[in-house]
Amino acid sequence: MSRRQARADEFVTYVDARRSYLRRVAYLVCGDWHAAEDLVQTALIKLYAAWPRIHTDGAEDAYVRRIIVRAHLDERRRPWRRERVGLDGVDAAEPETLSFEDNDALLAALKTLPQRQRATIVLRYWVGLSVEEAADDLGCTTGTVKSQTSRAMASLRASLSTDDVTTTERRSR
Repeated sequence: MSRRQARADEFVTYVDARRSYLRRVAYLVCGDWHAAEDLVQTALIKLYAAWPRIHTDGAEDAYVRRIIVRAHLDERRRPWRRERVGLDGVDAAEPETLSFEDNDALLAALKTLPQRQRATIVLRYWVGLSVEEAADDLGCTTGTVKSQTSRAMASLRASLSTDDVTTTERRSR
């Protein structure tokens, strides 16, 4: 087997094993399944180009997460991305597979966050990165990650607290 074929086989094995995980991370970052697919595709193209260097370090997941977050932020900055393509109600998104009401409420609240805050929450709590690792993935300081996380958590608490009021009222009856 040639070196090129071995490289391709290792890459395909990695993609087969991690694609759904990367797709979920991308969805949580951008809030749209179609955009998440595009982000994962972009990330995998860039990963393939850097595969020999990255694969030997064992840092594939961190590298791909960083690409996903940065690609999403880059796309959001482009002026033509501010226009929405398609018709409301006609271009239906992929159906959600979440089964619990709380998860639906949490995802809805997560979608209301600004892009940078959403990215910090996903990296810190969904992916489980430390403040330093999240700062490295986002290309900012640890202080920025802490402040963005704090603001995002306050916003999530505020938006989810209205649901808690009805739950508390039901318990007291």
